[in-house]
Amino acid sequence: MTIDRWLSRIPIDSPSAFMKQVPTILGFGIAVIIAVVPNGVPITNGPIFVAGIALVTVASILSFVIPWRRLHPEWAVVVPTLSLLAVGLLRLGTGSGASPFVVLTLLPFVWIASEAGRINILIAALTTFVVLLAPLFVDGARTGGDVVRAFFSPVIYLIVAVVVNEIAHRMRIQLAAAHESSEKQDALLAQAVSAQNELVLNEARLKTANRLIQSIWNAVTEQSVIGTDLDGLIDVWNPGAEKMLGLTEKQVVDGKHHVIDFHLTSEIEQRLQDMDARLTTVSSVDEFSALVDTVRAGSADVRDWTYLRPDGKRVAVQVAATPRLDENGHRVGFIFVATDMTQAREFARLKDEFVGLISHELRTPLSSILGYLELMRDDEDAPLSEEQLQYLGVAERNAHRLLRLVGDLLFTAQVESGRFPLDIKDVELGGVVSASVESARPIAANAGVILVSDVPESPLVVRGDTVRLGQAVDNLVSNALKFTPSGGTVTVSLRPDGEQAVIAVTDTGIGIPAVELSQLSQRFFRASTATRNAVPGVGLGLTITKAIVTAHGGRLDIASDEGIGTSISIVLPVETPQPVTAAIPRAEMAP
Repeated sequence: MTIDRWLSRIPIDSPSAFMKQVPTILGFGIAVIIAVVPNGVPITNGPIFVAGIALVTVASILSFVIPWRRLHPEWAVVVPTLSLLAVGLLRLGTGSGASPFVVLTLLPFVWIASEAGRINILIAALTTFVVLLAPLFVDGARTGGDVVRAFFSPVIYLIVAVVVNEIAHRMRIQLAAAHESSEKQDALLAQAVSAQNELVLNEARLKTANRLIQSIWNAVTEQSVIGTDLDGLIDVWNPGAEKMLGLTEKQVVDGKHHVIDFHLTSEIEQRLQDMDARLTTVSSVDEFSALVDTVRAGSADVRDWTYLRPDGKRVAVQVAATPRLDENGHRVGFIFVATDMTQAREFARLKDEFVGLISHELRTPLSSILGYLELMRDDEDAPLSEEQLQYLGVAERNAHRLLRLVGDLLFTAQVESGRFPLDIKDVELGGVVSASVESARPIAANAGVILVSDVPESPLVVRGDTVRLGQAVDNLVSNALKFTPSGGTVTVSLRPDGEQAVIAVTDTGIGIPAVELSQLSQRFFRASTATRNAVPGVGLGLTITKAIVTAHGGRLDIASDEGIGTSISIVLPVETPQPVTAAIPRAEMAP
């Protein structure tokens, strides 16, 4: 496709074929009027004169009726070509070579020459050549000048056609460029308007979001939210922080206050010691590391601290520390969300005191009941019947169960207080595991559960309390048997793992939902699968087990798939400290 054809297809507004034909119609009409008026140009050949009028009329009708813009651009020259031939007929009918109407050839000639395509130069020149030479062939040459003029004029018209076509070609290029530029400007204008509208909409949304965030921010009055930069200087201070610590935002956000200023030095130093930071003097940077060391490692940190108010009052809080990120995901600071735990800890203390008190008050009468039940069973002077002995056995079993529950409550009260006695000595774990398995075999047999023991022949010795470790293993085996339906299997294994000893209790029972695993060590918590399947228990076994394991410097690993089974492992260090009384560190359960 030539550039002229391509340009001709660009939707640039231009006159229709009929509008281009109007000058020819007007010129032809004037010529006809001049020819028919008295004393006008004489009509020398009537039929040819009428044929010219008829031909120009046909061309005019075609220009009006046919939708030339829908056709191929090359067909547009049909109308001016017919008009040019009609001018030739008009000339032959009004004096031939002497006709004054030869000037009308310019109108259709310019139209043809200005159309797109170099071929139209030839069409315009050849048609004009026919019109101008027709009198020479019809009337014959009169003089040599007529012959020269007849052949010279078409050459001039050819040159004019070239010039007109080139000028029209350049104008079309300029018009196309202008049209394209106009379209681009319109598109850019539309984009600008759309961007402006979107900007206005986003600005309105941003204002609404800011108002909402500010409302939420002002509504958070029960939690202290403190934001710092990477060095710990405070730059965010919410109304909750004002209420908790007694300072306004203007007083704190001045580039001088450090978050460490509101912490107890003793707690910071203790935390640094736990991080194995053996320092005699603590700098500000090191103190801040005690608060954000876990966050810098890539995870959030939830820890109990004590805030120190400017008036000297202390506030027990639980602080969740998280990173502050910019739009590129880079850490630019830290956020500390603190919840006042004063009332919660007081309630917990009162609850523990109440549980301990009730447990002590229940233990004495339960011991008396069991003693008298034993006397009734062993009384030879008044022997009991078989039915009475059966009733007595039920009473004894329930009394023992209640006594175990009281013992568990007392033990958990000791755990919550932070200290309980341990008799530390060398413990051979194989014997502890075997004893727990053998004591549980009757229960497993009654439940129809296969109990498997996998204990190595070589001794595996740790430092610990034999009774407490046995209690921990008993709890795990008992739970596994309760959660495993008839026909299932419970496997109790002991194995060395580097410098650790691992006691694993694995069952093929009902399992525990994954979302509940982190709550299993909480007091009185029972898994949803236990309640749905009516598994007996009060939710203290794993709490006691974890406390015992933690006191021995170990950890409790739990893995479970609901409907498949559960595996709980006690991981103990081969060597542990040897205190007579063990403190319970705040250890988190391994995932």
